[in-house]
Amino acid sequence: MTDLLQASLSEVRGKLARREVSAEAVVKASLERIAASEPTIHALITVHGQALEGARALDAQGPDPSKPLWGVPVTVKDAIATKGLRTTAGSKILGDFTPFYDAFVVEKLKAAGAVIVGKNNMDEFAMGSSTENSAFGPTRNPRDPERIPGGSSGGSAASVAACQCYASLGTDTGGSIRQPAALCGCVGLKPTYGRVSRYGVIAYGSSLDQVGPLTRTVEDAAIMLSVIAGHDKRDSTSSPRPVDAYALSRSDLKGVRLGVPREFMAEGLDGPVAAACRDALDRARDLGAELVDVSLPHATRHAIAAYYIVAMAEASSNLSRFDGVRYGYRAADAANLDDLYCRSRSEGFGQEVQRRILLGTYVLSAGYYDAYYKKAAQVRRLIREDYLAALGSCDALFGPVSPVTAWKLGSIIDDPLKMYLMDIYTVSLNLAGLPGLSFPVGEAEGLPVGMQIIGRDFDEATLLDIGNVLSR
Repeated sequence: MTDLLQASLSEVRGKLARREVSAEAVVKASLERIAASEPTIHALITVHGQALEGARALDAQGPDPSKPLWGVPVTVKDAIATKGLRTTAGSKILGDFTPFYDAFVVEKLKAAGAVIVGKNNMDEFAMGSSTENSAFGPTRNPRDPERIPGGSSGGSAASVAACQCYASLGTDTGGSIRQPAALCGCVGLKPTYGRVSRYGVIAYGSSLDQVGPLTRTVEDAAIMLSVIAGHDKRDSTSSPRPVDAYALSRSDLKGVRLGVPREFMAEGLDGPVAAACRDALDRARDLGAELVDVSLPHATRHAIAAYYIVAMAEASSNLSRFDGVRYGYRAADAANLDDLYCRSRSEGFGQEVQRRILLGTYVLSAGYYDAYYKKAAQVRRLIREDYLAALGSCDALFGPVSPVTAWKLGSIIDDPLKMYLMDIYTVSLNLAGLPGLSFPVGEAEGLPVGMQIIGRDFDEATLLDIGNVLSR
């Protein structure tokens, strides 16, 4: 079954539709691969014990051409609610939480015929860039188990790269889909804010979070987006805009203007990574694209500071609901209500989550709100204006995802500032609310390098079409 597991989602979907293989056989192969690889990479927190039964039920009904993911094994980041299946957000405080409802995107997966085989490991509450902050232990990169897979959707990227599944859903608050995709050598798409409903997603930064797919090919990402995109009245930020067809029609890049932000290709980009990125730019030019020098003056200079103020402030507000009273971890033998709150939260939350809650509470406090949060919101607007101005003369922007390749486990976990700076090329896109597609463009010293294409609001179709040409 090795060849079957290494096939793309599109390929296995065709085999299932033609009855060349059964849903049970594909899901069984996926579960066997999970059992064999999990002791090494730990990409999952929970394996779905009923997945094989679900596949058998699909086989009993027969292939359904109206269901684009019929019989396809997928995984889901553990920040996304799954009815009857444990959902922890990588945290001790939700270690035993089992939702009674499905997230919107899970409803869409099930309606499309997908079989969810497991829930992916992640940085606790999506707060991290390495998937080392999980209460359930770190995930390892399938390309080199001594290295991190990126984060916070590191479990999703590792699961796809290790051929445990054909696609996964992650969340991207500051690069958490695109960065692990780049470091694990797969494809990751952050849709436009509002393109995919956040209903049922455990919130980190509500104005930044967006669900998107991780896959092995751009074509597969287009298939997944077509399934999960769409309006949801339960999410007030969900866009009513119709979903595009996401057809991949280009064979070259003739007539395409790709903007290259000069700040992204400047000092700070690791030498071997920069070389791989320059090779990708040359390939785009050879395929007919016109490369245009553009500037994003605020995106690199101020994005990290603005992002972490906004994200931590929203995290402080969102995570106040985990108080040890209604659900989740509850400290035993509390002396009084204050003791219950303090002990439940200090025992249930990990160190990085506590750090971000404290910083977020500080910037929202009286006397500091205007100096920090209000100022960050103003800078956020400037960053979005930078992107829109650059995209005014280009079809899309093209730049790196991470300044380095996957680093060694434990090498920078004790240096929060250095870890935050690893997000230098990704966080500004979340502040702007625009879509970004990460895909592999080569290797640096034997490790994957990814680049991202950035587009206008709701123009994922253009990104996917360009990315499909460049990634072939």
